[in-house]
Amino acid sequence: MAGHSKWANIKFRKAAQDARRGKLFTKLIREITVSARSGGGDPGANPRLRAAIDKSLGANMTRDTVDRAIKRGTGELDGVSYEEARYEGYAPGGVAVLVECTTDNRNRTVSEIRHAFTKHGGNLGAEGSVAYLFEKIGLVVFAPGVDEDSVMEAAVNAGADDVDTNPDGSIEVTTAPETLPVVAQALDEAGLNPEFTEVVQRPASETTLEGEQAEKVVCLIEALEELEDVQDVFTNASLPEEMQAAG
Repeated sequence: MAGHSKWANIKFRKAAQDARRGKLFTKLIREITVSARSGGGDPGANPRLRAAIDKSLGANMTRDTVDRAIKRGTGELDGVSYEEARYEGYAPGGVAVLVECTTDNRNRTVSEIRHAFTKHGGNLGAEGSVAYLFEKIGLVVFAPGVDEDSVMEAAVNAGADDVDTNPDGSIEVTTAPETLPVVAQALDEAGLNPEFTEVVQRPASETTLEGEQAEKVVCLIEALEELEDVQDVFTNASLPEEMQAAG
């Protein structure tokens, strides 16, 4: 698991930036809508929807807004119909990039993503070109100082796959994607408050970058995450710590 906590720090930084830009609610509403459409509107029978609702309420979204997004997904309310799309490519330095989107216009979305890759020295690839380098997992990250034994007991009893402590003292709990809501609830009931709970694409290995190449990769990631249709950007880049803390 070495290195993945560095990558998670980038996710924390971007989440904060999304919130400042007012984009977080838009992304959360889209995730709820797509989750409800694909798996039904009952969070008890739809783990992905349950996770999206928990994340939205945790970001102080109102219950009414959540309910409307669910109803748009199930067709009970009219609204824009979103679908999921995933794009793959390479950033400078040979870094693999996965871009997960929700869109109502695939032509617009792929055009914007291709432009971002080209402008920042990357290349949009074919389907399957980099996806094999990533594994979809549930990830819960605790800040340094949280009791590892307490996390281990609650997580393993709830069905987590693994619990690791990083050199910086942060703790990472990994689960199957569908198990994440159950594990997250068990940790919450144990009084343990994570910094990060999400289904992610974890790289099997990382590409270490420095200097100008690292800067170019950061610029590409930020350009992609600025796009309204983009939900998440995952890479196998290992960036200098000062870049993780920026923003």
